[in-house]
Amino acid sequence: MPSPALETGKAFLAANATQPGVITTASGLQYLVLTPGTGKSPKKTDTVVVNYRGTLINGVEFDSSYLAGREPAEFPLNRVIKGWTEGVQLMKEGAKFRFFIPSHLAYGTRGAGIDIGPDETLIFEVELLKVWED
Repeated sequence: MPSPALETGKAFLAANATQPGVITTASGLQYLVLTPGTGKSPKKTDTVVVNYRGTLINGVEFDSSYLAGREPAEFPLNRVIKGWTEGVQLMKEGAKFRFFIPSHLAYGTRGAGIDIGPDETLIFEVELLKVWED
């Protein structure tokens, strides 16, 4: 039997898909372009520098690079959850997108720590600052 979080996430994504501007990819990732960029687009083997804010679909924030004293995050794009790897490749430097990431492209049945339970759908606002080509 599917978990309550999985069912809630599926219902959220189904309703969200009907919102103006929301695009759904073949994998089920949804995104909304908040600000289009003009720079380079990363490949999955590149390292990116981003600002981001992550929330659950109920609005609870679990992580943010915007917190006081934090620097933008830098990481290889192929070392993050699948939803990020796919979604950030759709961006250009200077862009800001909102990603709606289904559980199977996030942490799946294992969840992540105490903040992200099993089968959670995640929302990230991501601002792509820089692409370091590998």
